[in-house]
Amino acid sequence: METIIAALAGLIGIGLGYMARMVIGRLGIQESEARAKQALDDAVRESKTLRREAELQIKSERLKAREEFEAATETRRRELAQLEERLTQREVNVDRKAALLDKKDAACEARLQEVEARDAALRRQQGELEAIIAEERAKLQRAAGMTGDEARKALMLRVERDVQGEMSSLIRRKQEEARETAEREATKIVTLAIQRYAGSHASETMTSSVALPSEDMKGRVIGREGRNIRALEACTGVNVLIDDTPEAVVITSFDPIRREIARQALEVLVADGRIHPARIEEVVAKVQQSMEETIRNAGAEAAYELGIQNLDPELLRRLGRLKYRTSYSQNVLRHSVEVARLMAMMASELRLDVDVAKRVGLFHDIGKALDHEVEGGHALIGADLLKRCGESLDVVNGVAAHHNDVEAVNVFAALAAAADAISSSRPGARSETTEIYIKRLEKLEAIANSHPGVIKCYAIQAGREVRVFVDPGRVGEGEALQMARHISKQIEDELQYPGQIRIVVIRETRCVEYAR
Repeated sequence: METIIAALAGLIGIGLGYMARMVIGRLGIQESEARAKQALDDAVRESKTLRREAELQIKSERLKAREEFEAATETRRRELAQLEERLTQREVNVDRKAALLDKKDAACEARLQEVEARDAALRRQQGELEAIIAEERAKLQRAAGMTGDEARKALMLRVERDVQGEMSSLIRRKQEEARETAEREATKIVTLAIQRYAGSHASETMTSSVALPSEDMKGRVIGREGRNIRALEACTGVNVLIDDTPEAVVITSFDPIRREIARQALEVLVADGRIHPARIEEVVAKVQQSMEETIRNAGAEAAYELGIQNLDPELLRRLGRLKYRTSYSQNVLRHSVEVARLMAMMASELRLDVDVAKRVGLFHDIGKALDHEVEGGHALIGADLLKRCGESLDVVNGVAAHHNDVEAVNVFAALAAAADAISSSRPGARSETTEIYIKRLEKLEAIANSHPGVIKCYAIQAGREVRVFVDPGRVGEGEALQMARHISKQIEDELQYPGQIRIVVIRETRCVEYAR
């Protein structure tokens, strides 16, 4: 019995558990359905929110596009209105000019009629005068009892007798004046001849010519209101002359390197066709860089010509600068090569080291490539440069002593002095006038550069003008006026020159920004 009761109790427990599980499962399903329904409602609400936001964004974009379109339309409408106004004004101007031309045409026609009337009146008066003259001549012939030819001969004889006395006294007076002024006239003629020769020589020495493809290119070189030619002169320090010479521009400067840079830059600009201040500065900078390579090649060619090897690059560069330097109008580099050859010949005759002789001759004037940068004579300056570049003591002393600035310790200094004199004293080798002129221009630039705030300066117009560029941050407008006055006063005190020299102090501010 107990067993049966226990079994029934177990079955009842199992049934109750199954029923409880079914109830719990049904409750879980309902809860899941409620959560799913809640999630679906949330998704619906979120989608409606997103849809409203999208509609608002579309409306905003449409409104913005409409505003932009209306703004562009308004801008175009204003431009069209301005264009229409300009066209209307142009039509008014054309009508006004046409009316003015009509008035001028009418005035010219009236003037022409007036001139024709005057011409007819003058012809009538001329006929009347000829008739009166003929009548008066007939009356005179009847009164004098002579024909016209007889009266003319008598008058000529009387005038001849009167003039002979006056001519004799005039001739004597002119002869005396000629004797008194003969010496003055001779001096004038000689002076004119010298000036004409000097002018031709200066033109050959101080100028370079650049060929142009056409006459129209001159206008492009000058630029609007002369801005291109001013930019080229400011960048290079030369004077550009544009005259009646057909299809050519003349560049003048006492500094041959400046003149060569300006010539090459102008040739590049003319070939390129783009000529404006920014392009001019760019081309001049490139030419200056290439000029350094040209200078170095000139020094290397001179050394190769003489068979000299193992030279310091700094020496080659300084030698190359001598190609664009003259001494009394003689090219210094060619003079140095000539002195080196002469010294080599003399050294071979004396059984001396020919290589050392060539080096001394080639380098004897190398200090002239630095004498505007360092104080002192060119011989000592050159010797110091050779010593720093590792040349032998014989070469250094030969260069330093060839003008007796120091005591010579070998015979090469004497050979250099002799070869230098031979090279410079041959007929037509040198012209002292040109050297004095160049030194005066260099002194002008040195005086201007000695003032604080000066960036660069150029002596142009054959020394009649000095252009001084100053730093606007250091030199104000009032200080610029004072600087021009001080420079002019210093030039008056320290230099001797003909005529007058114009001092131009240029103070300009450039505002530069880059769009990146």
